Amino acid sequence: MLARPDYLRRLEVSTARAPVTALLGPRQCGKTTLAREFAAGRNATRFDLESEPDIRQLANPELVLGSLDGLVVLDEVQRMPELLSALRVLVDRPGSRTRFLVLGSAAPDLVRGVSETLAGRVELIEMGGFTLDETGMPRWRDLWVRGGFPRSYLAVSDDDSRAWRDSFVSTFLERDVPQLGISIPAAAMRRFWIMLAHSHGQRWNASNLGRAMSLSDKTVRRYLDLLTGTFMVRQLQPWFQNIAKRQVKAPKVYLRDPGLLHTLLGIPHYAALLSHPRVGASWEGFVIEQLLRVLRPADAWFWAAHGGGEVDLLATVDGRWTGFEVKFSESPSVSRTTRASVDALELDQLFVVCPAPRAYPVSERIAVVPLWEIGTLRERIGRL
Repeated sequence: MLARPDYLRRLEVSTARAPVTALLGPRQCGKTTLAREFAAGRNATRFDLESEPDIRQLANPELVLGSLDGLVVLDEVQRMPELLSALRVLVDRPGSRTRFLVLGSAAPDLVRGVSETLAGRVELIEMGGFTLDETGMPRWRDLWVRGGFPRSYLAVSDDDSRAWRDSFVSTFLERDVPQLGISIPAAAMRRFWIMLAHSHGQRWNASNLGRAMSLSDKTVRRYLDLLTGTFMVRQLQPWFQNIAKRQVKAPKVYLRDPGLLHTLLGIPHYAALLSHPRVGASWEGFVIEQLLRVLRPADAWFWAAHGGGEVDLLATVDGRWTGFEVKFSESPSVSRTTRASVDALELDQLFVVCPAPRAYPVSERIAVVPLWEIGTLRERIGRL
């Protein structure tokens, strides 16, 4: 397993200042392993809510958890959402010094439930698969092709990685979705997920997908929200600004893990990816996820205008209004439309992220940055 020092540091800080820390993310992304590593050497008690003996122990949660001190880890808390109300009672007791670390996945309503039930008492940390700073920049091709799920990325061969991802998709559809209490046939959801993979990086169009599947707009929207809530899909919302252009108002949809995207598209390895018609869209989604994980902005958007002009990612970073263009080219060109977009949106700077061999400035506010140097972006922001 690769070291994940940033998450360990964030857990250290969060558990010191908040009575409850919620570590949320997709299944199999390494939450349990990280929690075990964090709890090692501490006075800690762990409950696995997929274990029947542990579930029986928590039949009276206030009595059992109230008798503990130190760190208490509750894994797969979405299996017993009633525990959140018990935690609120426990942490509000005078003199309570117990710290709770709850782990959750595959639950669209979990974030809302944690935020509402434990308002003012909880700190949320979203966890995903491996990132470039964890795998090392020279391994960017493997991370792009296999994705960031630990067992997929660390597999001995591409065949083993692909087999694990095939199994993950089947398990998600046949076990995880029904456990959420949602009665969607696995075959229908698989078909929707595959169609979404072919629309990766495009603007959401419920009508087109609904017609293709003979389903209503409302139904395909429910499917999309399910995949979003289970950390499988990212909906990047559009940014609006009062400018003299008709702007796009539909979100763009990305599969968050490139390995799962490639599995659903039937792409077995790097050579096949390079010749696939969706290679540019795959690269765009991969880079955007890496940027969001490195920069961790409070919010992010894209911007596009009908008839021309688009910025793949917009965010405020260290107080500066910053744009990012993603291009799969070693020598990307910066079009006149892109330069006009920088002016129209009044960006402080725009970075073109690509597989170029080195970084270089294009103009006073535009620079090209290789993917493997995105860890230096915070240093570069404000220096253009």
